[in-house]
Amino acid sequence: MLITTTPTVEGHRIIEYKGIVTGETIIGANFWKDFKASIRDIVGGRSNSYERVLIEARETSLNEMAQRAISMGANAVIGVDIDYETVGQNGSMLMVSTSGTAVVLG
Repeated sequence: MLITTTPTVEGHRIIEYKGIVTGETIIGANFWKDFKASIRDIVGGRSNSYERVLIEARETSLNEMAQRAISMGANAVIGVDIDYETVGQNGSMLMVSTSGTAVVLG
């Protein structure tokens, strides 16, 4: 399954538009990750534990969107947008949502 942020795919023709597809993932970070991240806030540096959570949430959302596109008979998703939001009490959870247009490329 080809997934791209561009509205077209060079060298391919869009044969059919199947419709909008989305993927959503809400994932929480546990206390230990929050604690380690707060230390990073003080001493500086990257928070590898939060980065891993972000990567997992993004990949899960993209995979969910791709599966929805496949179920519609598409072989690609174009014009993909990825959004990140915090949700829940005190922003304790991360939501990653993806959307795009499912298409059949020839």
